[in-house]
Amino acid sequence: MGLYDLFLGTLEITLPVFAMVFLGLALKRLGWIDQAFIATASSLVFKATMPTLIFLSIIQADLDATLNPALLLFFALATLGSFLTAWGWAILRVPRADRGVYVQGAFRGNCGIVGLALAAGMYGDYGLSAGGLLLGVVILTYNVFSVIALATYREGQRTNWRSIIVHIARNPLILAVVAAVPVAALALRLPGWLMTSGEYFASLTLPLALICIGATLSLGSIKASGRLATGASLMKMVTLPLLATLAARLVGFEGRELGVLFLFFASPTAAASFVMAKAMGGNATLTANIIALTTLLASLTVTLGVFLLRVVGWI
Repeated sequence: MGLYDLFLGTLEITLPVFAMVFLGLALKRLGWIDQAFIATASSLVFKATMPTLIFLSIIQADLDATLNPALLLFFALATLGSFLTAWGWAILRVPRADRGVYVQGAFRGNCGIVGLALAAGMYGDYGLSAGGLLLGVVILTYNVFSVIALATYREGQRTNWRSIIVHIARNPLILAVVAAVPVAALALRLPGWLMTSGEYFASLTLPLALICIGATLSLGSIKASGRLATGASLMKMVTLPLLATLAARLVGFEGRELGVLFLFFASPTAAASFVMAKAMGGNATLTANIIALTTLLASLTVTLGVFLLRVVGWI
C-alpha cells in the first residue's frame, strides 16, 4: 500500500469522529441545538448510554483476547508518568495559582468519548471492549490525580476527600465495567431481545457525545488562548502522547494494543476537567481554553500520529 492510500485509510478512521465534533459546533451556531439540549444529552450519555455501550462491548468480547492486565498496568503507570511530567514542568514555568489547572489540562484526556470512538473506528469490537476495560483505569487515575493537583494549589478551601471518593466509586462507567467483567467471565447469556434493545440504546452514545463536545466548543476561547493554554495543549497533544507511545513500544506493545494506547494517550483534554476545575476553585477560563484548543488540534495530531505509526509498521 502506497503512502497516499495509507493516508486516505487513516483519514477514514479519524475524520468521521472529528466531523461529528464540528457538526456539533455548526448545529449550535445555527441554533438547532441549545444549552438545555447539550446538558440533557450529556447527562444521558454519561449516566445511561455510555455505561450500556461499555457493558455490552465487554460481555460480547473474548476476554482472553481483550483482558490484558499488562496493558492496564502500563496505562496506569504511563498516566502517572504524564501527570508527574506535567507537574514538574508546571513548577518550573507556570504561576502557582494556575499550576493545578495546567497540570490537569495537560494530562487528562477525553478517552471515554473521543478515545473510545477512535478505537471503535480503528479496531471495531476489539477497540470497544479493550477501550471499555481501559476506561476503568482511566476514570480512577484521572480523577485521583486531578484532585491531587487541584487541591494542592487550592487557596482557602478544604478538600472533601470522602465526597470525592464516593463520587468516583459511584461513577456509572466504572460500575458498568465492574458489572460486565463477571458476566463475560462466566459467559452468561442475556435474552436476545434485551441485547438488541441495549444495542439500539448504546448506538446513541458516540454520535450524541461527539456532537455535544462540538457544541460546547467556543471559537472565542480558542482565539483568546494565551501562553499557558497553548503550552498545556501542546504538551497534551504532542509531547506526552509521543513519550508514552515510545515507552509502550519499548516495553513490547505493538499492533492493535499499541494503537489503542496511542488513541487514548492522544485524546484531547476531557470536558470533565472544566467541571472539576470550577468545583475546586480553579481557573475555569484557562481550562475551557485548553479543552477548546486541544479538541481543535486533535483532528491534526491524531490523524498524523496514526498515519506515522502505520507507516513505520507499529500498528
